[in-house]
Amino acid sequence: MPLMKLIYLVFLFIPLRIQLCHGQAQYDDYDDPAKAAPPPGQDNCNGVFMSYAFTSRNRELPHVKNVTAQSWAFKSIATIINSGTEEVKGWKMFVGFHHREILVAVSNAVVVDGGDLPLAVGNGTIVAGYPMTDLKTSIDTAGDYNQIAVQVEFTGTMFGLQEKAIPMPKTISLANEGWKCPKVTKYTTYMHTCCKKDPKYKGKPRGKYLPKQYGDLNIMYDVMKSYEGSYEAQVTMDNNNPLGRLDHWNVTWEWMRGEFIYSMRGAYTHKIDYSDCLYGIAGQFLKDFDFTQVMNCQKRPVITDLPATRANDSNIGKIPYCCRNGTLLPPLMDESKARSIFQLRVYKLPPDTSKTVLYPPQRWNITGVLNPHYKCGAPMRVDPTEFPEPTGLQATTYAIASWQIVCNITKPEKKKTKCCVSFSAYYNDSAIPCSTCACGCDDVDTDKCNPNGRTMLLPADALLVPFENRTAKAKAFAHLKHRPVPKRMPCPDNCGVSINWHINSDYKTGWTARITLFNWGETQFEDWFTAVEMKKAYPGYENVYSFNGTKLNSVKNKNTLFFQGLPGLNYLMGEVNGTKKNDPRVPGKQQSVVSFTKKQTPGINIRHGDGFPTKVFFNGEECALPDDFPRSAGHISQASITAVISIAILTFLLMQTDRFH
Repeated sequence: MPLMKLIYLVFLFIPLRIQLCHGQAQYDDYDDPAKAAPPPGQDNCNGVFMSYAFTSRNRELPHVKNVTAQSWAFKSIATIINSGTEEVKGWKMFVGFHHREILVAVSNAVVVDGGDLPLAVGNGTIVAGYPMTDLKTSIDTAGDYNQIAVQVEFTGTMFGLQEKAIPMPKTISLANEGWKCPKVTKYTTYMHTCCKKDPKYKGKPRGKYLPKQYGDLNIMYDVMKSYEGSYEAQVTMDNNNPLGRLDHWNVTWEWMRGEFIYSMRGAYTHKIDYSDCLYGIAGQFLKDFDFTQVMNCQKRPVITDLPATRANDSNIGKIPYCCRNGTLLPPLMDESKARSIFQLRVYKLPPDTSKTVLYPPQRWNITGVLNPHYKCGAPMRVDPTEFPEPTGLQATTYAIASWQIVCNITKPEKKKTKCCVSFSAYYNDSAIPCSTCACGCDDVDTDKCNPNGRTMLLPADALLVPFENRTAKAKAFAHLKHRPVPKRMPCPDNCGVSINWHINSDYKTGWTARITLFNWGETQFEDWFTAVEMKKAYPGYENVYSFNGTKLNSVKNKNTLFFQGLPGLNYLMGEVNGTKKNDPRVPGKQQSVVSFTKKQTPGINIRHGDGFPTKVFFNGEECALPDDFPRSAGHISQASITAVISIAILTFLLMQTDRFH
């Protein structure tokens, strides 16, 4: 490179307006061109310039010899600059962490993935801007850097690196819809990229605020009235997914600016206490304020629905779509119960006391009892929500300010689900039970059982009794079938609900299955539902006889059969004691036969597994499936030769048994 050109590049990157910190002085052993002059990528970017600079790393206590177990405290800075001509609303940044990082603190942003800090982000994470959510353009701000750019400082812990290793993320990118980011340019302690609008993106045209998005669960945070030092807000939750559901829901969020809840209607906080205000920052600013009537002062309150008995309470009830004990049903079951609403009065602290200064709470999360896991994004400012005029006039009223929180159902992690499935068939006397530790083994003494052991095949009647009563049956059945019995028996599935799918018959023109729901807990389920995905058998579905059945074939729920209880059969009761003193406990149970025709599914082979579901849901939660399905004597699977020989021997023994009988 000519000398004059090199000097030009050096001086080009000196100006402090970039405000990048590269933290390279302590890594003198690396010959990195970024040391002399990091690439002037921002000046060549006509979109959103993003960079990540690693600044420091220090060895943490305890000091251990095992490199993979040694923890390091790290600091880094991400910079996002809008160098383009279009405002970036609700900016979000993906950082591809991959060194088992644990974030301890983040400035000028919040982690979208949810959960309290410290938070494990070793698989990458998305942060969203807060309090500055939008990046304006240089054109609209006369080049005001404070409005077009933001710096995010990360502080955390990482593991498994040599002392002189440089722990950089795999990549960085703009996580907003409609933007494309090229491969990052990497240096030893610095990386950057320039993201631009995707010309193929066909999103809705932008107005003053972001357009509303679709989610499995949509939450609206609407400020209805604003006063000096406080405001009134309404929270509306809409369930949009046919398989989404919440029972006894709990909503949590985090106040970021010292706010507190003075009162509520349609819901309440688990902790009703004003001491955190009295002894906290609120008490310092509002010295003459009467805190005795305050409902909750927690930074992260837990909010739940009112019971039905308080629906007409003039002080805390009497609002629509409230007071159902936290039940939020799919619209397919009851559209009137697919929405929940509650209201709250919020007090603010200086310097946010002006009527026009409004910030929503961040880091939303919602949970249920035995329901799907929802992952909620950051609040997005949207156009004010419209409401009908309350007195009946043909007019429309508007919220002062509105934010949308989009929550989507996530697939449960292995061994962290809440329900499981067992398979059985008329042509095989061995039932395949739920997988070992299907719902986790955190509360089980794994010294007494094997959490990784393969489940033992059972006689069909063993599925009717609790796991603790199956051991003798499993061992006796193994001896009968000449199968080995492990020294350490497999651990239980630990699921509160299990579902058995049994192939009942298979004939020339059709076939039938029997589905049985078992409730092994003490809590009963009202208005329960289950759904099964049948990839090959779906077109042949005919009828379900003791349930109400509906065919679903949407983008998210393809080839799915939806079952719910008929009137009078919509309760799945809890487990109860047996008839006699020493009898095993009896689970709550619901059962029905499901019929299929083969006319619409030519070539379907029930004994080869086509009659078993590929996904099963209970009350929205995806249940753990077994590792295999019952096989007939003539079915040669892809299992090991040993398994094939074992099936042949078992078949021979069964034939001999039938012969002598």
